Amino acid sequence: MDVRPASTRPPPLLLLLLPLLPGTGAALGDGDRAAGDIGDRGRREQGRDCPGRRGDRDRREKSGDTGCRDLGRQRGGARVQRGRAGERGRGAGERGRGTALESGVGALESGRLFEHLFADYNEIIRPVANVSDPVIIQFEVSMSQLVKVDEVNQIMETNLWLKQIWNDYKLKWNPSDYKGVEFMRVPVEKIWKPDIVLYNNAIGDFQVDDKTKALLKYTGEVTWIPPAIFKSSCKIDVTYFPFDYQNCTMKFGSWSYDKAKIDLVLIGNSMNLKDYWESGEWTIIKAPGYKHDIKYNCCEEIYPDITYSLYIRRLPLFYTINLIIPCLLISFLTLLVFYLPSDCGEKVTLCISVLLSLTVFLLVITETIPSTSLVIPLIGEYLLFTMIFVTLSIVITVFVLNVHYRTPTTHTMPTWVKTVFLNLLPKVMFMTRPVASTEGSRPPVPGAFSGAELANLNCFNRTDSKSCKPGYPCPDTACPACQHRRVKISNFSANLTRSSSSESVDAALSLSALSPEIRDAIHSVKYIAENMKAQNEAKEIQDDWKYVAMVIDRIFLWLFILVCILGTAGLFLQPLMAKEDA
Repeated sequence: MDVRPASTRPPPLLLLLLPLLPGTGAALGDGDRAAGDIGDRGRREQGRDCPGRRGDRDRREKSGDTGCRDLGRQRGGARVQRGRAGERGRGAGERGRGTALESGVGALESGRLFEHLFADYNEIIRPVANVSDPVIIQFEVSMSQLVKVDEVNQIMETNLWLKQIWNDYKLKWNPSDYKGVEFMRVPVEKIWKPDIVLYNNAIGDFQVDDKTKALLKYTGEVTWIPPAIFKSSCKIDVTYFPFDYQNCTMKFGSWSYDKAKIDLVLIGNSMNLKDYWESGEWTIIKAPGYKHDIKYNCCEEIYPDITYSLYIRRLPLFYTINLIIPCLLISFLTLLVFYLPSDCGEKVTLCISVLLSLTVFLLVITETIPSTSLVIPLIGEYLLFTMIFVTLSIVITVFVLNVHYRTPTTHTMPTWVKTVFLNLLPKVMFMTRPVASTEGSRPPVPGAFSGAELANLNCFNRTDSKSCKPGYPCPDTACPACQHRRVKISNFSANLTRSSSSESVDAALSLSALSPEIRDAIHSVKYIAENMKAQNEAKEIQDDWKYVAMVIDRIFLWLFILVCILGTAGLFLQPLMAKEDA
């Protein structure tokens, strides 16, 4: 007997129609068969007993055979359990029959409800009882993914879910009239829906696709959450690239209906980011939403819209590793140009190599930043600063090489150059010039001959005594003429040794009565001495010019180090200061 309440028991007519429904008859048949099989097995077990006839059983009991008795007890307990299992099987069959009935009833009632709701429904007419009343649309945007930000074309691609809720009085029903059906999902093209579009869409459809279904509630509330991929226009400010912050707005509103027909209500105060998939290049700081009522020049009506401001920050790790650090290292290579000795012929080559490397980096960056003439990106400013830096180093290096290779025959060192670059600036730059020894390294004065050497010179006099052979030294016991010449030569040597100028040497030579060969030799020695003295003076002047070039290199080395550090810090601290000001 069916003990369910009358409100839940299906009517007799439905019981007759249930076998005709697909899947219902099979479910009922399976439940009945299961219950019947379990009941039959229970009855068969109840009819079993010990093996053999009753008389044999009595004789065994009298003879004290208790084995059959124990077996009977076990089988009796098993029969009770199987009987209970049969009852449970019949209960399961009843429940299966009830579930199938309920599913069948739900399908029938949903179909009947759908026919009732959309029999005279017009999806073009706004769902309002009074024409002057607006349709209130509750609107919310959920961000699923920030796909890409195209800086060159200034487009932001996003994956969004647009949640729209409104009330349609023509889609109300009483759940008790349809066996408790409270919700229904219908194709969205069957109902009226607001034409919410993205105003600043750049590529593709302005309106979302209507292939998804809407959820209807018995109160007339319609909930529609279509997914969409939008490519919206976004003004990209690359001033602080790659440490930039962007503000991309997304403006949603009805394209056809003004505020008198459709009014938008913002759900929450910001974009829903609960299901947001993190991007590898951008991070979302905040995404507040605002409602605006705007009167456009084209029309007299007021049109409402909901605008989301998406504040995003670029993750600069990729650009720091691949652009900034290599550029920074190349710019610091410029400092080595001023530390490289001028005698090395690779100073200008190093400068030009650094300049070419920076040019390649600039060409790479132009492909990643938008083509705009309004601002120069931060990385572009740094590359431009470094290129000017390297260009100045080339100019200064050429000037330093010109100073380094100056000679007394081409340039005369001014007095102020000696004062500033040889005396003043080396002390300021903590440079110490080695001082050469003036006495120990100076060669002996030509003409300061020893007594024995001068004594031998008289042998070159071919006009004196016949006892001396020309070209040979005089013996120790020479003739009086040789002794007289030896005395005069000794006096000449003393005068020549004391002389410090060519005039005194000439005077000494004029006073000496030497042979012409000796005078020619002394004139040759004098010429060699003057030539060596001129070379030494020229070398000292060349060394002074080289030292001036070295001082200039050292000055610009420290100057470029200071400018490079301050310029780098000044450029890359701008985003931090701009963030604090904001």
